[in-house]
Amino acid sequence: MQMGKIDIIGLTRQELTEALRAVGVEPFRAGQLWHWIYTKGATGFEQMTTIAKKQQALLAEHFTIGRPGIAKALVSFDGTRKWLLEFTDGNKVETVFIPEDDRGALCVSSQVGCTLSCTFCHTGTMRLVRNLTAGDIIGQMLIARDSLNEWGKKREDCLFTNIVLMGMGEPLYNYEQVARALHIVMDMEGIAISKRRITLSTSGVVPIMKRVGDELGVNLAISLHAVRDDLRDELVPINKKYPLEQLLEACRTYPAASNARRITFEYVMLKNVNDTDADARELVRLLADIHAKVNLIPFNPWPGAPYECSSNSRINSFSKIINAAGYSSPVRTPRGRDIFAACGQLKSDSERKKGEKVWLGEKPAAP
Repeated sequence: MQMGKIDIIGLTRQELTEALRAVGVEPFRAGQLWHWIYTKGATGFEQMTTIAKKQQALLAEHFTIGRPGIAKALVSFDGTRKWLLEFTDGNKVETVFIPEDDRGALCVSSQVGCTLSCTFCHTGTMRLVRNLTAGDIIGQMLIARDSLNEWGKKREDCLFTNIVLMGMGEPLYNYEQVARALHIVMDMEGIAISKRRITLSTSGVVPIMKRVGDELGVNLAISLHAVRDDLRDELVPINKKYPLEQLLEACRTYPAASNARRITFEYVMLKNVNDTDADARELVRLLADIHAKVNLIPFNPWPGAPYECSSNSRINSFSKIINAAGYSSPVRTPRGRDIFAACGQLKSDSERKKGEKVWLGEKPAAP
């Protein structure tokens, strides 16, 4: 962001209207800017041909339309794309686009680093550096649209159709900025991706899960990975704070869940750790009365990882037990492994500055 200028990306419609009014621009221009930025992909005011040149200059004097820089862009042999994006403070995150035959999902990061230190996840080996702003989160989507050349296309012609908050960070430990970003993204006069095409993944920040359902209504995914508290304490350390019983009860009462919109339970398959038939049967028992499906994820290796992936036969045996109980349990096909873009492989070289304080959990309740 240029010194003294307000970055429009991340402002709500109301905030944009007020910011324009404050510099003498008619409030109705907010709708025009919104359309140019989030439908046409404009990166400069001079591109906005429905606005007079004099007003373009006035807007450029006070505002900027931010984009993160692309530090590196990689494409896998399977078509998966990964961008290492750099923000104005020098911090970086990774964002991944996964194409399918009839759609494509953008895997978006919510933090630089992560709070949680899950032992099977490469991001978990980083310290949390900072939360991303709503503008940082939206910027990842703008870069994807830029790179895929999808601005101005009809929605049915776009490959970028879905968003998964499954990148670097725990989204619910940055809930306010994530929610702000998603409300902007879901605006049907802008990027216009509906809540049914957005999935937010959490490791289990139980107190905020209900807010996600009430306020956003997006699909929920739970990073589960174990069926016993002692093992989950090791794999997903937040379990020590919100154990399985609390987490599963929050899933049973998740406001946006239904038979048509099931909660996805993500389960990484770790050889000789969590992959026995007994584990599968216990998982079935735990999911009773939950609108659920299970996404089995073959472990994606990374340098220094302490685990190995379960064998194909073991994964198939595990999946059959879950399917027999009436739960869908697809095995995720690893994508982008060759460019370290697969699930659990994301990491950047950002580091927290000495003495810098970072919010590490939920905000305290108001008095």
